[in-house]
Amino acid sequence: MRLNSSLFGLSLFALILFSACTTSKKEEATLLIYGGPIYTVDTAQTMVEAVATKGNLILFSGSLEEAEAYKGAQTKLIDLEGKTMTPGLIEGHGHFMGLGYNELNLDLMNTTSYQEIVDAVAERVKTAAPGEWITGRGWHQSKWDEMPEETVKGFQTHDLLSAVSPDNPVYLRHASGHAGFANAKAMEISGLTLLPQEGIDAFEVEGGEVIRDELGRPTGVFNERAQTLITRNIPESTPETDRKAFELAVAACQKKGITGFHDAGIGREAIALFEQMKAEGKMNVRLYTMLTGWDPELLEEWYARGPLVDPDHLLTIRSVKLNCDGALGSRGAWLLESYSDRPGHFGHETLPMETVEETALKGLEHGFQVCSHAIGDRANREILDRYEAAFTAMPERTSDHRFRIEHAQHLHPEDIPRFAELGVIPAMQAIHLSSDRPWAIDRLGEKRIKEGAYMWQTLLESGIPVVNGTDVPVEPLDPIPSFYASVSRKTLKGMPEGGYEPKERMTREQALKSYTLDAAYGAFEEEIKGSIIPGKLADFTIYNQDLMTVSEQDILNTEVVMTIFDGKIVYEKTE
Repeated sequence: MRLNSSLFGLSLFALILFSACTTSKKEEATLLIYGGPIYTVDTAQTMVEAVATKGNLILFSGSLEEAEAYKGAQTKLIDLEGKTMTPGLIEGHGHFMGLGYNELNLDLMNTTSYQEIVDAVAERVKTAAPGEWITGRGWHQSKWDEMPEETVKGFQTHDLLSAVSPDNPVYLRHASGHAGFANAKAMEISGLTLLPQEGIDAFEVEGGEVIRDELGRPTGVFNERAQTLITRNIPESTPETDRKAFELAVAACQKKGITGFHDAGIGREAIALFEQMKAEGKMNVRLYTMLTGWDPELLEEWYARGPLVDPDHLLTIRSVKLNCDGALGSRGAWLLESYSDRPGHFGHETLPMETVEETALKGLEHGFQVCSHAIGDRANREILDRYEAAFTAMPERTSDHRFRIEHAQHLHPEDIPRFAELGVIPAMQAIHLSSDRPWAIDRLGEKRIKEGAYMWQTLLESGIPVVNGTDVPVEPLDPIPSFYASVSRKTLKGMPEGGYEPKERMTREQALKSYTLDAAYGAFEEEIKGSIIPGKLADFTIYNQDLMTVSEQDILNTEVVMTIFDGKIVYEKTE
């Protein structure tokens, strides 16, 4: 009996072992990726040799030997051949349709002088019909190699632009989006006379400014909310151009390794378009969207409806975006003390702070995150005050609010620790330092720059994550320059030696996390993406070299060579 029992036990053990092996073999991977450094952004194992996926989920991450067990006849093998892989990158603050339309309209991002803008418009006039609007974006007077002879309050005047476009209204948005430049025809169509009529000043706009010369004539520059004097007259886009812009934006994201995108402010038209694209199977990037605060009726509708948390993780709507001040470049950022290069000017409060507190309360009540644009130190302080008042009024709803401040570019030293204390996430775009720091010191002066501008490391050390990004189309979508800026604190030309305020730079690990797991946390999505662990979504970015170990000066030579989204290869760089 003992022998028979032993044999039975051995047989049972063999059967269980066989079943286990058979079961594991059934768990066949769709993809098996190996052959290069794989950074997981997971503290349990920061690097692995191989990753296996099944469908759109990560099945395994670990050693290549263990990963082989998931290989089957239908498994697609991807040999990195020494290339590097990370979790799919997440653009933490951008404007999705702005990205697409920047591909369709005049792209002035790389212009280095006023004359280049004039030349670009003159070229477009050749193919435009008389009366057709010419629009574009990307100019930034503080980045030009030289300023024109005639300027007013630091901006160019419209005369040269108007001379090359007499029959076409022209409106060119500043790179920041917080100012615009119109020609004479655009101002004429908008009903703006050269001089204010007696007793009526059509150029006075609350929360904005029309730049005028000493005679009171408009120069063509419209700051902040004054832009509406022109933009309300520009014809709306068509469904065809919207679809094209959407497709161009998706393609741009895939090319740059972006698998997730936080869209900072959308309205009804964009919501309808995104829902349609998702229904048609064209939503090949994960959109985490913020409802625009400029449409109170839209917000009320969504408060009644509640957040949309997409089970497919393709389109999520659970945030509200408030625009509370302007940009530093256009001197619209709202400051506690006046601009160093424009005494007596403090920027603009572009949204009443009462609206911020009201929205914060309603956001808590209805389960919506609130994300407020603030660049100047006064705007940041005022918003933190309103958030804190809402948290105090509704403490039972503040356990995991994850309210954000978008940009948080310039802070008063006393307000820096308040982010961690209140649990407010700063969504900061490191590339802005590379672009803005050389001239930002003119706006703020040395003391304010050193004590409170681009305070990444201080915020991280205080215990709050930082969400990275580019604010595209304010800056190009490319995440590599923003990663470089994060770890070097230099311009893209490598200046200055040692970087600006080097104590505030991120480590490479922090920079990668700010583009992956911390960005996912900023959207309540850290449980489904942002790191390479089993069960999470199979979104990956693959690079031509190891951006975590190459020399600092070589980081900018890094290129995205493959993007895997939802378990499928959606972009592959060709030679």
